[in-house]
Amino acid sequence: MASESRLYTFSPETTAALRKFRLGTSRAKDPQAVIYQIDKHTLEIGQADSVTYTNMQELADELPGHSPRYVLLSYPLTLPSGRLSVPYVMIYYLPVTCNAELRMLYAGAKELMRNTAEVGRVIEMADAEDLEQIEEKLGGEQ
Repeated sequence: MASESRLYTFSPETTAALRKFRLGTSRAKDPQAVIYQIDKHTLEIGQADSVTYTNMQELADELPGHSPRYVLLSYPLTLPSGRLSVPYVMIYYLPVTCNAELRMLYAGAKELMRNTAEVGRVIEMADAEDLEQIEEKLGGEQ
């Protein structure tokens, strides 16, 4: 990870926002998601917009069809035992239509983003419509 941390950067504001999101969503009643992207010129990882999404369809609509993104997601679930669980995961969104340069850019920063955001696990998705089945993906691997 040492080489990634020298190549890609997070602003202090982004690092604080990652921590605040992680801590603030642990007791959320509704799904919460934020989209992160890499600036190709500065290689800084930052939030794509200032929106926190609570609707998976709106989130899917915001994901571009040609460019990768990292999505941090906190999704409350009721387990078969009746206990409430709020998994905190990173969705590595990598559409099949994106070019090789972007694939390499996002692949190189994936573990750094995972460690900096302190997510429990990474779920890879190639199609934004797969977000509709996120509950099954989260509930199936507890």
